[in-house]
Amino acid sequence: MTEKNLMVRRQFLKASAMLGGGFITAGSSISSANAQESNLGGVTKPFRIVMGGYGPSTSSFSQGLKRIGDRLEARFSDDVEIKYVYNVMDLGYDGAGGLATLVDHGWLSLAYMTMFAGIPALELAALPFLFSDSASARAAMDGALGRSAIETIENDTNYRVLGFFENGFRHVSNNTRPVQSPDDLAGLAIRVLAVQARTFELLGAKPTNTPLPGVFKGLESGQLDGQENPFENVVTYSLYKTQRYYTETFHSYLSRPIFVNRLSFDAWPTELQTELRSAVQDAVSFQRGLHDEAEVSAAETIRESGGEIIQLTPAQRAKFIDAVAPIYVDAQSLYSRELLSSVGL
Repeated sequence: MTEKNLMVRRQFLKASAMLGGGFITAGSSISSANAQESNLGGVTKPFRIVMGGYGPSTSSFSQGLKRIGDRLEARFSDDVEIKYVYNVMDLGYDGAGGLATLVDHGWLSLAYMTMFAGIPALELAALPFLFSDSASARAAMDGALGRSAIETIENDTNYRVLGFFENGFRHVSNNTRPVQSPDDLAGLAIRVLAVQARTFELLGAKPTNTPLPGVFKGLESGQLDGQENPFENVVTYSLYKTQRYYTETFHSYLSRPIFVNRLSFDAWPTELQTELRSAVQDAVSFQRGLHDEAEVSAAETIRESGGEIIQLTPAQRAKFIDAVAPIYVDAQSLYSRELLSSVGL
């Protein structure tokens, strides 16, 4: 183990102990815990599974994790020991990057996070204004597009992907002026994910890829004028406290793969692997429903805090779609015909 990896692990152990979680005991990792004896294999000690994310316990994602754990406990009772690290940012990690490291090294059994870089299917899914509604986006992720994403991730990483939580449709907000056309975004410094940078360049904004832990401070200080996220995330990370103007753009749809360490998972008893896969599929449906509800309640929270939410007319929306048309020209040469046809392009 490298010195850097040792430092990461010590940070996780120290922080989790400070939070009273007891997530991983000193001297053991998830991979060594999985080697413990368990009744699942006709042996004696409970099988420890630690699941992590980067949101509070009340978020739809955390409740999705809890749904998985509850099902495993109902099926295996005392043969499993389920622990949760709902928000690794509370332990000093940067969110998605921290989760990837912790799963890579087997210190978390399962996690979710937004992925897209180097994954053509997920880059394609994030194209602006690709999906007309949640039903069509979910059908794509449950079908050929999702299968292509899983194949790429599993070929390029040490993960097994068991399903996709829904990050959902994204909207833009700022603290400068209402946005009803691309012209209204001109010159605004908008925090975006890297996959959204070209979209916001074409819309006239100044896209900035600020890591999640620094977004609130950037918005509060005025270094950032705005950001783009589903409303659930805006409330989850308290960004609504810094923003006044919101526009329901529905400009991009993102998913969060649910993944495990492949070497550890493949060594688990077959019945545990099978049950976990089934539990994840159940949790995906459950989380999607919670996310739908969270989007509505988050919009209410935004309005109650003084935020203004603009709903675009079809004519106004068409101007945004027209502005990003060059992205679709580029897509024809960037992605395979098979992948493009899976989303009707």
